[in-house]
Amino acid sequence: MSDGSGWITYILRGGPPETGIPQRVRAEIRERENASERLISWVQLGIVSLFSTLYLLAPRAEGADGFNFVPVALAIYFGFTVVRLVLSYRFELPTWLLLLSIGVDMALLVGLIFSFHIQYNQPPTFYLKAPTLMYVFIFIGLRALRFDPRFVLTTGLVAVAGWLGLVGYAVLSDMDGMHITRNYVEYLTENSVLIGAELDKTVVILTVTILLSAALFRGRELLFSSVRDHAAASDLKRFFAPEVAASITDAESSLKAGEGTVREAAILYVDIRGFTRTADQLPPDKVMAILAAYQETAIGIIKGHGGRIDKFLGDGILATFGAVHPSTSYASDALSAAQELVTAIAAEGLRFRELGWPRDFLIGTAVSAGPVTVGVVGSSERLEFTVIGDAVNRAAKLEDANKAECSCVLTDASTFDLALEQGYDGTPGERRIMRSVAGLREPLDLQVLA
Repeated sequence: MSDGSGWITYILRGGPPETGIPQRVRAEIRERENASERLISWVQLGIVSLFSTLYLLAPRAEGADGFNFVPVALAIYFGFTVVRLVLSYRFELPTWLLLLSIGVDMALLVGLIFSFHIQYNQPPTFYLKAPTLMYVFIFIGLRALRFDPRFVLTTGLVAVAGWLGLVGYAVLSDMDGMHITRNYVEYLTENSVLIGAELDKTVVILTVTILLSAALFRGRELLFSSVRDHAAASDLKRFFAPEVAASITDAESSLKAGEGTVREAAILYVDIRGFTRTADQLPPDKVMAILAAYQETAIGIIKGHGGRIDKFLGDGILATFGAVHPSTSYASDALSAAQELVTAIAAEGLRFRELGWPRDFLIGTAVSAGPVTVGVVGSSERLEFTVIGDAVNRAAKLEDANKAECSCVLTDASTFDLALEQGYDGTPGERRIMRSVAGLREPLDLQVLA
């Protein structure tokens, strides 16, 4: 495709192509354009209402002995504008109706200007000096509210065609004493036509149209990009905790691997008992349905206690308390969430059986607290926002230790004591002294809560 035909395609399309833009993003762009059309309709209604009010209040100009077209034109335009406004709320206005609206705008303006020489019983050159032509810039600017340069271009070109038609009629009509002049004073004081002056008006209209359209072409590219980024940011909040998503989307500079903050936090691990062995015997769709039901319950409980999901680990869940957002009760909240999780999942045993789980649906949970680093890891090509630290590793090992301890809610003694200081008032459970935990070098005092 040559550069010339490429530019023509670019203009006719109204800017960048929508190919490669997800359907949901295109839908949001269309919704914004529809909202713009409703705004245009309201502005049009405001303009015609203002003109009508001024016409009723202002005294009629002297010398207007002919038929007055103004009230008729305003009434017709008011009716059309109301219909357009109503339709804009009922459905997406089709392109032909938008183009018709542009035609009505310009027909109203050109018709009013043309009527002046009839109304004041003057030769056609009389209307060429009417300041009403300036209203054309209101109609051109009005189309810029849609953020689609094609409609601005169309309005400007229709306005130029209308004005050239008026000039042509004035030049070719019965001159009746009129003549074409090159004298500016004579042009202003007599019934004469100064071609240069009319060309100046045409050039100004065309230049304003082109400049405004060029700005909108650039702006439309930014619109597509910003809507796409907005949709991506909204999706990001579904994959990350709100605070994490905000820290990514609102960052003053690009995030880099190695950036992090140290905070005191509690880590909660959740895991389904015997999931891999049982899931191998089930169809994939049932496995996914069961996982979705389990995660829905778990997420609600974790968030209810102020926790944030860090990641899903297959059938496991890693959640943090106080890591993303500082908290004074992170250990207490994590233990309360762990206990409620076990109770809630057990209470939904029948639901999981109905979904296809062939045995009792059981989970194990473990909590460990301590300093963790919250930040970005990875490389320039792939980044991940996560938490790292001894507390994370310890919580994972404690969850594995549930099997050896025959427990389902497990924590270490220091985390439990910290939770008590923070106001934990749940089940005290049983303390088991100096227990060996696989993967940890030193024995730990454990607290079995369930």
